[in-house]
Formats: sequence, C-alpha cells, structure tokens
Amino acid sequence: MASFWLVSRASRRFLEVKPSLSLSRTLFAVSTYQPTTTTTTTSKNSNPNAYPNGTQLGPFTQRHRWIPSCVEFDLRLVAHISSSSSSTGAKKDGNQGSNDVKVEVETSWIDLYLPRQARPYAKLARLDRPIGTWLLAWPCMWSITLAASPGHLPDIKMMTLFGCGALLLRGAGCTINDLLDRDIDTMVERTKLRPVASGLLTPFQGICFLGFQLLLGFGILLQLNNYSRVFGASSLLLVFSYPLMKRLTFWPQAFLGLTFNWGALLGWAAVKGSIDPAIVLPLYLSGVCWTLVYDTIYAHQDKEDDLKVGVKSTALRFGDSTKEWITGFGIMCSGSLALSGYNAEIGWPYYAFLGAASGQLAWQIWTADLSSRVDCNRKGITLCRGKLFPCM
Repeated sequence: MASFWLVSRASRRFLEVKPSLSLSRTLFAVSTYQPTTTTTTTSKNSNPNAYPNGTQLGPFTQRHRWIPSCVEFDLRLVAHISSSSSSTGAKKDGNQGSNDVKVEVETSWIDLYLPRQARPYAKLARLDRPIGTWLLAWPCMWSITLAASPGHLPDIKMMTLFGCGALLLRGAGCTINDLLDRDIDTMVERTKLRPVASGLLTPFQGICFLGFQLLLGFGILLQLNNYSRVFGASSLLLVFSYPLMKRLTFWPQAFLGLTFNWGALLGWAAVKGSIDPAIVLPLYLSGVCWTLVYDTIYAHQDKEDDLKVGVKSTALRFGDSTKEWITGFGIMCSGSLALSGYNAEIGWPYYAFLGAASGQLAWQIWTADLSSRVDCNRKGITLCRGKLFPCM
C-alpha cells in the first residue's frame, strides 16, 4: 500500500504542470536519461526485474528509464520501500537468499536542491553534515567571546568571518582526507560511498576543488591582522598532515584535537593582536581533551574495519579501558575551561553553563555502549553538540 500511494503521489506531481510553462521546458530541460544498476545476489530463481516483486513500475523498465527530476526522489523512495518489503516477505517465507535485492538510498538536501553537477563537490565538503563545521567554529567563538571587553558583546563581524572560515577549512580538510584515504575508504563500510572513493569525482577534480576552497579561505584570512594571518596560515600544516596520522600513531584523535581547536588561539589573536597564554592555552587544552572524548567514542564504530585495513585509533589503543581514559580527558576538559574562565575573570553564569556541559559529558560517557555502532555514532554527535554550552 505504501508503494502504491507513493507512485500515485509521484504521478500527480508529474502531471501537475502550470499552464503558463512550456511542457518541453518543464520536463525535458531538467531531466536525465540514465541507466540504473542494482546490487543483486545470484540465486536459482533470479528475477529479471529490478524489483523483487516482479512488477514493473509503469513505463519504467529495468535497464533504462527516463526520470524527470520532479519525480526522481519519489521513485527512488518507492524502489527502496518495494525492495525492503519484498525482502522481508522472502524472509518470512523462508526463502532467504532468493530475490534478495540490496538497495541503499541516502538522501539529503543536496540531492533535492543542488544541480546534479554540484552534488559530488557538496558531499566532498560534507555540506550536508554541518557538525564538523561547528566543531571548528565553536573554539573560535569561545576565544572571541573571552576576548570581548567586559560588559560588551563579542565582535559580530569577527564571529561571522570565523564562521565562514570554519566552513571552508572543514571542507578543505575533508577534501584532503578523502584524497589521501581514497584506497582505505573503499574498504570501510561507512566511507565507501564518498565521492572520490566511489569514483564520482577523480583525484584531479578533488585537487581543483581543494584549491578553490583554499583560495576563498585565503581571502578571509586577509581580513585579519598580520599576526593572525601568520598564525592562521600555520594551521594548514595540521590540516594537511592529520589524515596521515592514522597510519603512523594510535593517537590520531589527539592530532585532530590540535587541528580542530586551533581557533581557540586564533580567535583571541584576531581580536587582541597577541596571545595571552594564561587564558588561551587552557582553552586550547580543553578543546583537545573534548575532541579526544567524542572522537574516541565515535571511532569505536569503525574499529573492526580499522583492524581490517590496518589503520590506528585511540579506540584500538584504549580497548576495554576506553571509559577510564575518556573520563580522565573529560575531567581535564572541564578543569581547563574553569581555569581559563578564572584567568579571564568571567562571572558565575559561565560556570553555570560549564556545570551543565560537564554533567552532560559525564552522562554520555556513563551510558555509551561502545559495542554498538549506532550508539557510538549517536553519542559522538551528541557530545560534539555539547561543546555549545561553554560558548553560551
């Protein structure tokens, strides 16, 4: 019934064209003709159709089908539901292995709204997953906020520049990571569909896109003072070398912390024109420890694949002692934030939010199920978002 309803809905969207528009312009100008492939398993009763229930969806045949973009998403969703329901039915009938079709559909706003040519580049920069951008931006916001004069709001212009810079630097970092790890990504379940690993983009196209992002980032860096320009440019050493760390050491998460939290130093320098070690160094250390907590938990979802391909992580280094290690890092994180706030002579609301963040951190560590990929993913993302509390 769900499949029938979705097909009907797609048909209505296909037919409801405004009279003022040309039919050929509405349908043909934005449509594509493309072959489709599905992953099937060999069986005695192989079905010639792309869908295991043996019924074709109207004029859309197995080998080639013309798909107007206005109904493309609905049809992909129908195919996903049809294959899922028929596969479930096959299991109920005891015919496991026959008519087994594996269709994985992962859609985001990129697939729905961006032009087809731009989608691989947007996914390469992880624009559909903004949490990484926030992880780069929050230490900058911490530092800019601490650098503000007492009784005054932080510099909005500076926060906007650093927000845009975080978006570009995160995209550049992901591009570098995917270029260097393209052979490893094909062997890891979570990463094998990335644009470079899957072949949607060639390495040359990835390098050109990297140059474009760095050029825009350089334009933002020029808006800062000379001290900050040199300090910001030096962070590229960390950005370019981080993807190699998982091959060299069991502590790539620590190196990620040094990279992601560089803004804790740069934000203060951009406002003050210098560095105050008593304030920014504890702030920087707290960010590194926080990164060790959430990314170690996050790395536990890939530990089987990491062992298979031969890369290293703190999840493998800590093993069964992971919770003890990340608890220690959590204490260091909260203590360093408190020390930074004390040296900056911040009032009691800062410590109230810090207490809330510390409580959330302790709860997430206590309840994390390190043997569950789903829970490690969920806890890692939740802890990333928890960095917002001190910024408030």
